[in-house]
Amino acid sequence: MDGMVQADAFEEYLGTIRRLVRERLIPAEPRLEGTETLPEDITQRLREAGLFGISIPTRYGGLGLSMEQQVRVMMEVTYASAVFRARFSTTIGLGSQPILYNGTEAQRAEWLPRMASGECTAAFCLTEPEAGSDAGGVRTAAVRDGAEFVITGTKRYITNARQADVLIVMARTAPGSRDAAGISSFIVPRHTPGITMGAADRKMGQDGSATSEVYFDAVRVPETALVGGREGGGFKTAMRGINHARLHVATTCVGQAQRLLDEALGYAKQRRQFGQALAEFQLVQAQLADSRAELLAARSMVLETARAFDAAGEAVGPLIGDIACCKLFASEMVGRVADRAVQVHGGMGYMRGSVVEQFFRDVRLLRIFEGASDVQRLLIAKEMLR
Repeated sequence: MDGMVQADAFEEYLGTIRRLVRERLIPAEPRLEGTETLPEDITQRLREAGLFGISIPTRYGGLGLSMEQQVRVMMEVTYASAVFRARFSTTIGLGSQPILYNGTEAQRAEWLPRMASGECTAAFCLTEPEAGSDAGGVRTAAVRDGAEFVITGTKRYITNARQADVLIVMARTAPGSRDAAGISSFIVPRHTPGITMGAADRKMGQDGSATSEVYFDAVRVPETALVGGREGGGFKTAMRGINHARLHVATTCVGQAQRLLDEALGYAKQRRQFGQALAEFQLVQAQLADSRAELLAARSMVLETARAFDAAGEAVGPLIGDIACCKLFASEMVGRVADRAVQVHGGMGYMRGSVVEQFFRDVRLLRIFEGASDVQRLLIAKEMLR
């Protein structure tokens, strides 16, 4: 990571992103309903804004932002629907970070510039029908055959798989092993023979962000596809990307909660009942105040942990518990804020087409993916007892 971009230049960039969100992304939110992926004109706007490269160093064509700066950018982006963020989030986190920190220089040179420009979308293939929260339970196998590996298995709920150009695949290279130590990480171009994409999943929310199953039927890749050029260590490789992603998910929760609170506050000010604005009723004020307090707590947690992440450099292991705290608290927080926002809106908040109804469905996912809340609780306790 390049580190902190000069303050003046960063504030100017942040202003550009803020305008993009308000002038382009928010007006495009109605276009997401019932779609599989973002319209190409919107995706191109994200590319032009450099959002595919915020976590990638400048030497590979990215913006080289520090984690604190990435968090501040993402808080702005996710003031609009989280679906916009989903189009590039896998690339900047789970796709690029394993290559950046654990790949060979040849792998970095080949893939990171293409990811940073948005030319190449990455998908991260870890979850399986019987391996979700239990990531060490991966059954997809990669069997060595001379100078190649043959990958066979099924991945499930893979974000952007159908739009991806390259897949980061977790597969078991130690036959008979049943723990994370036997897992390796591979860089697999999307159109490698033997890869088949399932149909786009139908989900509660997140229209415009596709997930699907990915099937590997004796997919042959050269040994140079091994991340870092070595077998084993795939789970450790994945964790660098997962911890990055979890902090970004917590940030997304903050951005979504801010939008929900603003929508609820605006509605409470203009909607009149019993001869006065809703905002004048103390029980409505209490819901707004609780949301504001929880939002501030989550924002502060995320920013503080991002600063610690930057200070730690590559030694982020001691921050695993703190990152899990951010993911747990922020994802639970945004669910409560969304519920209050719908309640403040009353019947209007339950109607399709309202912002709070859409966001209510969208944010429910945030307590599940990148490690469900219960998994985060166990991880936090494990780190405390270590």
